[in-house]
Amino acid sequence: MGRIVIFTDDPGWHGKQLQLAFTARGYDSDFVSLTECRFRIALGQLPLIILGFEQTLPDAAFVRGVPGGSLEEVVFYLGILHALKAMAIPVYNDGHAVERSVDKGMTSFLLHNAGLPTPLTWVLRNRTDALAFAEHELKKGHLLISKPLFGSQGEGIQRIEKMTDLIWLTSSHGVYYLQRFVHCAGEGFSDNRVFVINGRAVAAMRRRGKYWLNNVARGATCERIGLSKELTELAVKSAATLAMDYAGVDIIQDQDGHYTVIEVNSIPAWKGLESVCDVHVAQLLADDLINRCIENRHDIIPTTL
Repeated sequence: MGRIVIFTDDPGWHGKQLQLAFTARGYDSDFVSLTECRFRIALGQLPLIILGFEQTLPDAAFVRGVPGGSLEEVVFYLGILHALKAMAIPVYNDGHAVERSVDKGMTSFLLHNAGLPTPLTWVLRNRTDALAFAEHELKKGHLLISKPLFGSQGEGIQRIEKMTDLIWLTSSHGVYYLQRFVHCAGEGFSDNRVFVINGRAVAAMRRRGKYWLNNVARGATCERIGLSKELTELAVKSAATLAMDYAGVDIIQDQDGHYTVIEVNSIPAWKGLESVCDVHVAQLLADDLINRCIENRHDIIPTTL
């Protein structure tokens, strides 16, 4: 029986669903935190030590969480993922995909560089310049969103509506990420989450927030929506731009009816999606990882770091 490591600090519902899906395909799986891994550079020994896999490396790694920490710690965690891929161990999503998405500035750049619609965004170091940009946008009648460069589930996000709000403008470890607020079509606040696996949109839902944040973790409600051609193509292209095996792509429809990509998540949740859509996401993920990455492992070429 094969073995898969699921990298996470908190398995929760999602981890248990993945474990059940891997078991159904004949694979054991273990939850391991990246904090419990280390390098061991010595002749005749495995260069990576993963808790529970000290003698033999796993058949694959599923990334369900990357811990926060100092720059050195995060680089170390991503180094573990890069090293596994370099040793031809499938990593789903791999370190490069996680890097692209966890850095919101790079996500915005890559989407824009690929010609995909995404909000006007400024990422800069100097507070004076950040304030000048914010004042210019407010004077033109636009609202702004200030986000931490790293973060998820709506943590640390602020909406800047008037000049006095600039008092609360804070940086993310010295970096300012400012984005023009997109007013959604229709009443209230909503956006769309499209779940993409291996280049295919498998399900979509509309998230309706109690206020301008539409995260399910912040109390947003979910409703199933159809996958239009435009919504599907935009989500699939966004995931491909960031080279992700699977992704949760957040797309908002503005008041003019145009779609805009606001975020691409490399470690998306799917409990809310399953509550309104007839889809078993964990099984689809397990099938894709096993069928494409493990059973065709002979096609995987080790890469250098």
